[in-house]
Amino acid sequence: MTATDRSLELVTTAAQAAADKLAHDIIAYDVSDVLSITDAFLLASAPNDRQVKSIVDEIEERLQKELGAKPVRREGDREARWVLLDYVDIVVHVQHSEERVFYALERLWKDCPELELPDDAKATRGKAEEHAKLQASEEAAELGGEWR
Repeated sequence: MTATDRSLELVTTAAQAAADKLAHDIIAYDVSDVLSITDAFLLASAPNDRQVKSIVDEIEERLQKELGAKPVRREGDREARWVLLDYVDIVVHVQHSEERVFYALERLWKDCPELELPDDAKATRGKAEEHAKLQASEEAAELGGEWR
């Protein structure tokens, strides 16, 4: 079995919405061969809780407006560390970068085929690592300034 046209349409629209809100490391997997409950997983992350919420809101709005899709389930709202949107055909995981590293969902699904995503979404690969390095160098510079 492979992901349906509807699943691919949902994944593409959700990935573009996430990219438009500057999500990091957007990736999608066709999980239809290993899970009977859904066709695809879309993963995205952001460096702070507010951005996680913003990405989730944009995905929900775009899927509703453009494809008439509403999630049947939304979990993880209050903390905005890991929000799951279940659209039956696809499940979207938007995680805080720390949760993304800790839970490493990619390791679980690495044997599943990756789905083709819009160029904007593909361009987000490696952004979390870039962001972490930049943050570390800024913190080091701040600490260095305190010792002078």
